[in-house]
Amino acid sequence: MAEDQNPLLIKRYASRRLYNTETSDYVTLEDIAGFIRGGREVKIVDLKSGDDLTRQYLLQIIAEHESRGESVLPTNVLNDLVRSYTTTATSAVPQFLAASFEMFRDSQSKWMENMGKANPMSGVPGFEAIQAQQEAFLKAMTGGMAGNWSGPSQDDGGAKPPSKAAEASSGTDDLDAIKTQLAELQKKLSKLDK
Repeated sequence: MAEDQNPLLIKRYASRRLYNTETSDYVTLEDIAGFIRGGREVKIVDLKSGDDLTRQYLLQIIAEHESRGESVLPTNVLNDLVRSYTTTATSAVPQFLAASFEMFRDSQSKWMENMGKANPMSGVPGFEAIQAQQEAFLKAMTGGMAGNWSGPSQDDGGAKPPSKAAEASSGTDDLDAIKTQLAELQKKLSKLDK
C-alpha cells in the first residue's frame, strides 16, 4: 500500500492536544477536517492507551460544522440516527449509510464525466485549454476549493500550500491568461460567423 493511501496518524496527548506524526506538529480539528476534505483518511489514537478515537473526533468535527450553521444533515435525518441507536436496526444503519454515500459519490463523478461529454463546445479547437484556464481561475478565486471534482492529487507529497502573495500573483496571472484566451476565442468565433 502506498504511503499516500495510509491513514494520517494523529496522536492525542494527555493534554488533549493533537499531534500530526507526519509533519511533527500540533493540529486542530479544522486542520483534520482539511486533511479529510483533501481526500486523506485519518486515524486518531490516544498516545497513552492506544485507543482509537477517530469516530469521536469525526463526530465532533461534524457537530461543530452543524452548530455554525453549515447544516448538511436535516433534522429528520438526525432524529432517525438517534432512533437507530435504540432499535434493532442499529446493525443495518452503518451499512446503509456507507452504501448511500458510495452511490452519491459514484453518481456525482458520473454526472461530471457526462457533462464533459455532452458539452457542445467540446468539439471547438482549443476548448480543453479554455476549460483548463477556467478551472485554474476558479481555483485561484476560491483558494483551491473549486474544480477538484476528480479528487485530490496523490503527487503533492504533503507540500505546504502557497503563500497568500503567491496565490494572489497566480490568480492575477491566470486571470490575464484567461482574458487573452477569451479575446482569441472571440476573434475565432467572429471569423466563423463571416
